Amino acid sequence: MNRFASWLRHRFSARPAWMNALMVFAAFQVFVYSPWDILVKPVATDQDIWFGITLTGWAAKIGDVLHLVVYAIGLYGFWRMRRWMRPWAALYVAQMAFSMFVWPIAHFGGFRGWLMGLVSGGFFGALALAIWRARDAFREAPPEYTKRYGEWAIITGATAGIGLEFARALAARGVSCVLAARRSDRLAAVAEELESQHGVRTRTVTVDLAADDGPETLADAVDDLEIGMLVSNAGVGYAGRFDKQDLARLKQMVALNCTANVTLVSRMLPGMLARRRGAILIIGSVAGRQPIPMHGLYSATKGFELLFGEALWAEVRDRGVDVLVVQPGPVATEFEAIAGETRPDPSADESPQSVVETALDALGKQPSVVTGWFNLLRANVNRFLPRTVTVCVAADVMERQTPASMR
Repeated sequence: MNRFASWLRHRFSARPAWMNALMVFAAFQVFVYSPWDILVKPVATDQDIWFGITLTGWAAKIGDVLHLVVYAIGLYGFWRMRRWMRPWAALYVAQMAFSMFVWPIAHFGGFRGWLMGLVSGGFFGALALAIWRARDAFREAPPEYTKRYGEWAIITGATAGIGLEFARALAARGVSCVLAARRSDRLAAVAEELESQHGVRTRTVTVDLAADDGPETLADAVDDLEIGMLVSNAGVGYAGRFDKQDLARLKQMVALNCTANVTLVSRMLPGMLARRRGAILIIGSVAGRQPIPMHGLYSATKGFELLFGEALWAEVRDRGVDVLVVQPGPVATEFEAIAGETRPDPSADESPQSVVETALDALGKQPSVVTGWFNLLRANVNRFLPRTVTVCVAADVMERQTPASMR
């Protein structure tokens, strides 16, 4: 309970008290008042007001649903302090100010109506102005990464895809990078790029993290450095029906996706805790939120990463170390080709740059993040469906994306 209270205090410290009051009001509307309006209040007596116009009956019910959506967006925006909230919330509250000014005049008329309109409309107008002028509250200054976390970061799988974009993003923020991967020629090219474009130092470690001694080899290679960030990105998939899959590749996937994470975190975390600063980013997948036939073991390893990372977040969040599990969906990388998966329209895949941007924005604010709106919607819809439904739907989808020889 103490940890929960501490986390709650931390979340409420992210905004002024009057914004916290607005956020609590939005939560009341989302979880109490709007559901009561929609589900309990009789249609014949329901009323809703938009732009000073009173809606009744089924029109009011539609207005109630719209209000629920608006307040849900507002609750999320205040909770995360998203930059788009400043114009969006200010305009919505300005609409409320107009409604609260017009409605009493139209409903009561006379001196009473004008007085109520001026008072209520003025109050909400002042609130809209306050939100509009609160630019700095919604524009969080980017952290100075070397001060917040340290000078050096390890990025595994750093020669392509998400790992390469993490290396570029951190180097652009002044962080020196330890680049780890299997291909030494690509490592050298990435190191040269980061040093020439961003003036940071680099160290390359050619290593196979799926090998028994791979993670320890990498940890030993950086033993002389103060590692402030660990981006555990290296991972692999393997598409196909389980009984057709090669056991050696399955073991390799568990070693890379699970064991390597455990070893690297175990070696890097003590130093971070001793310095009371650091960050661990585990690159998982939205596949870790449900069973995925034809990718059964892969989704299990990503579920392992999710549970491990979120538990670690709760253990160390008050000790100066940020932990984040990043869960993208399909990304425009070489992952699918290596896994033996064939997708009909890879053009819809998320870009690695977008994944990295979302991850760095969420770091220090939450234990895990799903990248991409569609992936976020899918991950949360799955919470409310029976697992038999989600696994059967996934089976149909994945079968179409798996070569016939592996079905």
